[in-house]
Amino acid sequence: MNGKRLSAFTIICIFSCFLAINLSAVFYSKNSSLATPIPPTYNWNIPAGMPKPIVPPDNPISPEKVELGRHLFYEKRLSVTGEFSCASCHIQAKAFTDGKTVGVGATVEKHPRNPMSLANIGYNSVLTWANPLQNKLESQLLVPLFGEHPVEMGMVGKEEELLAMLRSDIQYQKMFAAAFSQEPNPINISNLAKAIASFERTLISLSSPYDRYRYSGDYSAISASAKRGEELFNSERLECFHCHGGLNFSDSIMHDRLAFKEIAFHNTGLYNIDGKGAYPPNNTGVYEITNEPSDMGKFKAPTLRNIALTAPYMHDGSIKTLEEVIGHYKAGGRTIKKGELAGRGSENPLKSNFVSGFKLTVQEQRDLLAFLQSLTDEDFIKNPAFSDPLVRSFGL
Repeated sequence: MNGKRLSAFTIICIFSCFLAINLSAVFYSKNSSLATPIPPTYNWNIPAGMPKPIVPPDNPISPEKVELGRHLFYEKRLSVTGEFSCASCHIQAKAFTDGKTVGVGATVEKHPRNPMSLANIGYNSVLTWANPLQNKLESQLLVPLFGEHPVEMGMVGKEEELLAMLRSDIQYQKMFAAAFSQEPNPINISNLAKAIASFERTLISLSSPYDRYRYSGDYSAISASAKRGEELFNSERLECFHCHGGLNFSDSIMHDRLAFKEIAFHNTGLYNIDGKGAYPPNNTGVYEITNEPSDMGKFKAPTLRNIALTAPYMHDGSIKTLEEVIGHYKAGGRTIKKGELAGRGSENPLKSNFVSGFKLTVQEQRDLLAFLQSLTDEDFIKNPAFSDPLVRSFGL
């Protein structure tokens, strides 16, 4: 770790004292220690019968806090250039991704990984591609704000400038006071993090055609092709559901009806540089945290909700289309024929047993694609409650 540049792990440690971060429960923790009663005045606005995200006891949700968080999420003055916000990498129309291969920060420095969708982030048991320690929104968002490796928002060392800006803004004075009404001095970094985290928990996507078909009894909501695709997706032949099953089409999940967090990371045979399972040195997955050889190339299985909107794919954005993603899994891993990344991923000795390859007819591939496309939630990407408040206010 470079002594002059703060890593994501260092950022967590720095701020843990005032955010009361509990990093000890890396793989499992009981809901009873995480959940808190939801204030009766807050309406999650999710379909009947669906579980709710878990809200940490030290950050109860409220409409005032969510609205403050929405403003801060789109606030470009939270960046070193004054031209970059959380929404710069998480665009609503793209299911809160940005369409780029990897993230690019305020100073145009590239992030090594593809921006993850924020859809249903409140249901995620871990929040990044490969860090099991990143399990709380309130601490995770401090990394893009203050991290230096890579620079995203670039505000490290400028905390007082950031707070001075907020404290001098009359609208933010009122909004912080309303959201944290019991505190005499509510404008601080901890409350900024709590507000944005509260907004992010409301980014719920459960209104796709598939949801209407599966959970609301609207059997005409998806096509016959998509229904056949669902059967393929859930078959032992394709094995997709093992890592992308359940409510959020991901096996890293938590909500108010689960007795424990489900956390898993997988090696999908995307690389096999040395024939022994090596991944590119700057992108080795959970191995970067644990230094365990068996964790080389292990990454989180992201949600497949809105997957048609979130290209490019994989942790490094190296697969451009859904058709290519299916091709990768059909082959049981990716083959790179030349260059410094050359290798046969299907022969990666660390690869998940679920990535074993399969065959599809032309029609079956169309059916599988139709199913994946049925997970697109148009209401989610157009919901004004998730949109930039300045655009709506000024009609820009």
